Amino acid sequence: MKTFLQLVAHDLYNKIGNDLSRVAIVFPNKRASLFFNEHLADESDRPLWSPAYVSISELFQQLSPQKLGDPIGLVCELYNVFREETQSEESLDDFYFWGELLISDFDDADKNLVDAGRLFSNLQELKNIMEGFDFLDEEQEAAIRQFFQNFSIERHTELKQKFISLWDKLGNIYQRYRENLTKRGIAYEGMLYRNVIEQLAPGTLKYDKYVFVGFNVLNKVETAFFTQLRDADKALFYWDYDLFYTHQTEFRHEAGEFINRNLLLFPNELPESYFDCLRHPKQVRFISAPTENAQARYLPQWVREHLTPNEKENAVVLCNEALLLPVLHSIPTEVQNVNITMGFPLAQTPVYSFVNAVLELQTTGYRSDTGRYTYQAVQTILKHPYTRQLSKQAELLERELTKTNRFYPLPSELKKDDFLALLFTPRNGNHELCSYLIELLKEVSALYRQKNEHDDIFNQLYRESLFKSYTMINRLLSLIESGELQVRVDTLKRLLNKILSAANIPFHGEPAIGMQVMGVLETRNLDFKNLILLSLNEGQLPKSGGDSSFIPYNLRKAFGMTTIEHKNAVYAYYFYRLIQRAENITLLYNTSSEGLNRGEWSRFMLQFLLEWPHDISREYLEAGQSPQATTEISIEKTPEILDRLRASTDITRNPNAILSPSALNAYLDCRLRFYFRYVARLKTPDEVSADIDSALFGTIFHRSAELTYEALTAHSKEIQKEDLERLLRNDTQLQGYVDRAFKEEFFHVALDEKPEYNGLQLINSKVIASYLRQLLRNDLQYAPFQMVGMEKKVEEEMVIATAEGDLRIKIGGTIDRLDSKEDTLRIVDYKTGGSPKALTNIEQLFTPADGRPNYIFQTFLYAAIMSRKQPLKVAPALLYIHRAASESYSPVVEMGEPRQPKLPVDNFAVLESEFRNRLQTLLVEIYDKNEAFTQTENAKACEYCDFKALCLK
Repeated sequence: MKTFLQLVAHDLYNKIGNDLSRVAIVFPNKRASLFFNEHLADESDRPLWSPAYVSISELFQQLSPQKLGDPIGLVCELYNVFREETQSEESLDDFYFWGELLISDFDDADKNLVDAGRLFSNLQELKNIMEGFDFLDEEQEAAIRQFFQNFSIERHTELKQKFISLWDKLGNIYQRYRENLTKRGIAYEGMLYRNVIEQLAPGTLKYDKYVFVGFNVLNKVETAFFTQLRDADKALFYWDYDLFYTHQTEFRHEAGEFINRNLLLFPNELPESYFDCLRHPKQVRFISAPTENAQARYLPQWVREHLTPNEKENAVVLCNEALLLPVLHSIPTEVQNVNITMGFPLAQTPVYSFVNAVLELQTTGYRSDTGRYTYQAVQTILKHPYTRQLSKQAELLERELTKTNRFYPLPSELKKDDFLALLFTPRNGNHELCSYLIELLKEVSALYRQKNEHDDIFNQLYRESLFKSYTMINRLLSLIESGELQVRVDTLKRLLNKILSAANIPFHGEPAIGMQVMGVLETRNLDFKNLILLSLNEGQLPKSGGDSSFIPYNLRKAFGMTTIEHKNAVYAYYFYRLIQRAENITLLYNTSSEGLNRGEWSRFMLQFLLEWPHDISREYLEAGQSPQATTEISIEKTPEILDRLRASTDITRNPNAILSPSALNAYLDCRLRFYFRYVARLKTPDEVSADIDSALFGTIFHRSAELTYEALTAHSKEIQKEDLERLLRNDTQLQGYVDRAFKEEFFHVALDEKPEYNGLQLINSKVIASYLRQLLRNDLQYAPFQMVGMEKKVEEEMVIATAEGDLRIKIGGTIDRLDSKEDTLRIVDYKTGGSPKALTNIEQLFTPADGRPNYIFQTFLYAAIMSRKQPLKVAPALLYIHRAASESYSPVVEMGEPRQPKLPVDNFAVLESEFRNRLQTLLVEIYDKNEAFTQTENAKACEYCDFKALCLK
């Protein structure tokens, strides 16, 4: 197979010979020149004078006295003109992004030599004098008529009125804008192109011959340029095409639409016989894949099947450039050399995430009214690898903030070293922010100054991404200092994010060797023997979006500007031209319809399937199904495990050891959970969350209630109705107890600081205050009574007979509240959620099952302990605050058979003996070496288990 560039090199060498020093070869982009130069050198067995290589854009810039303006500066200049012409008070923030759209429209108008005076004329005049527009052909005139059928000037709406009033000013804005740019010696690309063609004198051009290679769609400026050089006998034209789509007799093929026009205007130097490849048989495969990454994982197999010794004959083309990283990681070792023609996205480098994290920290992450940062913004920056490398204190600080649950830390708390002091100094205003970013990037650059043995390709890319980010932010800073860019901080953030995410870092290497990994646009003029296209989906090829314009579609069409049909035809040409000389073609598409991807193959695949006369193999990728067989986990009580269990509970070895009701409940619900938590001592990692879960909600309520009754019993343990009524009338005092509980249990701030509630936290605060009032109202029905204790720790020593001998342990925990009235001591456990569970008998408490009343087990355990510590009758109680509104509500636990009257347990002595016997049996079982720690049979117990990921139940 001879490639297009080989054919051109051979023909050009035969026509001009060894001395090409007076020849400029013009390509649509620069990449093709690297390959062409190699082919040209192969034509001669002795040195030759090389031609000049230039892209069309570079050629116009060389011919222009003006320079291309900075994109941001161009928008700022347009904004100044817009305000002067419209007297609008619109801010640059609101104008900026549609200002870019307007420049894009002006650019398109200039590249297509549109008469801007006529295009932007008053719409009423345009309608009235349309018959006089003799520059329009029939199709263009029909397009304008269609526009006025859809856009009635007479029927006004507010939006339409705004459009018309601005449209009438656009002509003046366009003229003034061009004048201002001319004075400054700068231009946008379309203006530069138009100025060049209007002043072009072919006789003064630098080279004798301009060779135009591999172009497709031409705008009006390029067409005029080609025409003048053709007429001056200064041009040669080489078009790449295939008769398959240029000589369709049944219909007009979109891939050949522009090439056919070009061939008529500028005849090809190569004969038609060179361009009949696509009609011949080839190996073509269509492969569907269930995900994007599955396509990348198929790459090693494709390489093993198709890679040729001449690696540059093979290309991997990414229609979705986000696949670059998965593809790079999937390239197998069989590939000796790889050339990546695409740039590496700066958005996938650490510097991008660092800049974003820093911006978030100083904008939405900082509250100027309180002078505090938000934990989320602080955590993100502290976890960043750059921060970790530049500050030894970063990790320790992050752990400390997590441990103390600091939601809104002060800058002074965060400045643990010089780098953190720089990082956590509040900044405001665009100038300060950009200077701050530049200062931080200088600090980060220290990490890349010294090369080491681990300096791989990614480190080189990251070093370049740092430099590129620095220069772009510096450019913004200079625009801010000059006064051109005056926007709000949020607009600066969007602008910075936009320019950084659009930037790419070029890979370094020898482009003319190795397997090629490229985007669709980089394939222009290049041919490959073996070709694989990934993500050939609708929306990726042709690309969707990018069609926004202030100029309505019908007017664009009427005035010969770029329309969506142009773009589709261009992409069709890219697709068909790329595959026309290939021998093995593999086209993959993603069938997943997640997110923006519709799971639809590209229209070009379907079109090719219908048009091509030869067989196409249709296949699909399928992920190997290997269902994970979960094996039951059973931890045998080996001597080592038994020793750990005893060490954590034996009070002769650890006097402070205590076996809590929570631990016993954990064992009854799931033995394995007990093992993980109390034997292996596994803990869930600490994390700071602005959300309040049910456990934390309960903790804050408990503390609020404790503070309330501490105040009520400050002078006397006796609680009177009058005291409760007085407190119920004082909402401020009750809210003060709740606020203090929040400070202690949630915010972890000093008591003299004001709590910084967000919306959800404030709601929780009000709900807890209402629960507190409900508790007081319920106690009002029970008063007078004596408060014995709040959050009281209780314990009892027990002896367990084991195979290894007697074991002394303690059982116990913290009782929410103890109160007494007459001859009864109530053990009250507050519940802020859930529903009361019925207790049938004592056995039910010790039988693992769904719905086992574990809360009652806890209060009964406390009741058993307290029964032996004082002479009063003990009544275990569960006070469900959210259900305690009824005047007849009693928190005392009731017991009885289903569908039978329930009796209150107002004297635990009746049940104590049976409860203690079963408790003793349970404790013996826990220390029995023959009873393994096994998984529960109750699946519901696993739903919210911290160790669910470990046991895979």
